[in-house]
Amino acid sequence: MAACALNQRLICFSNSYSRTVTNPCSTWLPRTKTIVFSIPRNKGRLSLTSWTSQSSSEANTQTAESCVSLGLSLFSKGRVKDALVQFETALDLDPTPREAQAALYNKACCHAYLREGKKAADCLRTALAEYNLKFGTILNDPDLASFRALPEFKELQEEARLGGEDIGYGFRRDLKLISEVQAPFRGVRRFFYVAFSAAAGISLLFTIPRLFRAIKGGGDAPDLWETAGNAAINLGGIIVLVALFLWDNKKEEEQLAQITRDETLSRLPLRLSTNRVVELVQLRDTVRPVILAGEKEIVSLAMQKAERFRTELLRRGVLLVPVIWGESRVPEVEKKGFGGRQKAAASLPSIGEDFEKRTQSVIAKSKLKAEIRFRAEVVSPAEWERWIRDQQKSEGVAPGEDVYIILRLDGRVRRSGKGMPDWLQIVNELPPMEAFLSKLER
Repeated sequence: MAACALNQRLICFSNSYSRTVTNPCSTWLPRTKTIVFSIPRNKGRLSLTSWTSQSSSEANTQTAESCVSLGLSLFSKGRVKDALVQFETALDLDPTPREAQAALYNKACCHAYLREGKKAADCLRTALAEYNLKFGTILNDPDLASFRALPEFKELQEEARLGGEDIGYGFRRDLKLISEVQAPFRGVRRFFYVAFSAAAGISLLFTIPRLFRAIKGGGDAPDLWETAGNAAINLGGIIVLVALFLWDNKKEEEQLAQITRDETLSRLPLRLSTNRVVELVQLRDTVRPVILAGEKEIVSLAMQKAERFRTELLRRGVLLVPVIWGESRVPEVEKKGFGGRQKAAASLPSIGEDFEKRTQSVIAKSKLKAEIRFRAEVVSPAEWERWIRDQQKSEGVAPGEDVYIILRLDGRVRRSGKGMPDWLQIVNELPPMEAFLSKLER
């Protein structure tokens, strides 16, 4: 009877082109999508065929599409390993690019659920390189939270940030667009570095023969010291300009790494006092999160001290986010179907995909403000802990030390420090939310 019911449900689903399909394995694309497989938005839709999993005659007519559908169904029942077999089978049945993308992505989600980070990374790397998977999808998917807390994700993210010709082109392009906005004159400086270096090089090219003639001497030979001085100036100019060019490139790479961390931070989830789960970017322009990371006793003591300044800190939009070392746990996979989270906020696209709209179309700011209190609880502590350790490394702080990080209203890091913060200093440092400086910070 269960098989018949499932069969009938799939038949009805294939006839309804406007119905939302959800992913029992993971949210291939963030939140709700009108798709069947892991197909990018606005792409064509695949219809499902009727099949019965226990019918032996169907084994001879398996398609990649039916295997992916069966794999999703099995995962919804908690049969992760059986679902994994179906996704692997789909890849052996000459799938279309969209079917292969769906099979690889959902296979990666199964491996992530089983804590097999290397296998998950290999699947995602192939989907990125060969089947046009967007890296922002991996960043957005809450069901890949356990994978994003693993070292394998960090390696994959670094490959994308460095702009490998296979998986990193789109992601690095988006990062560079943000970098150009934050440092608009870098391109102009580089142009002058190259132009002046070329001019100095051409001048040096003509000066070197004159220098040889000056060294040989003779009646018509140019002055040795003057010629040598010109050559030295040209050579020194080239060295300085090349050094400035390389320094600018290094600063750009550091900036891209910081933007990557900021982008990762913006997607980290929080649970508000009303039990609503939001991503940090949804609180942009509304609060100044203060992240307290350390041992439980130290963080608890810092929270108690903050209570003395609660009124003034609230006036300044401070939201306390405690992160306790060692409380990382594997996030549970929500078996809600492809696309997942029917009641969740609107999808949050990757950078380069109307990032500003992402921060405003999620929910009315007035409603969100009413739900924000003095403290929020982190969701997926492993992701938070990994991000904080990356931030510590970039600041030259030994990973695992007790630290605090104060964010701006626009979501970027304002400042950080070792130990726990001096709340009176923060009250004196941060302007009230209604102040002019707070408006500029937005």
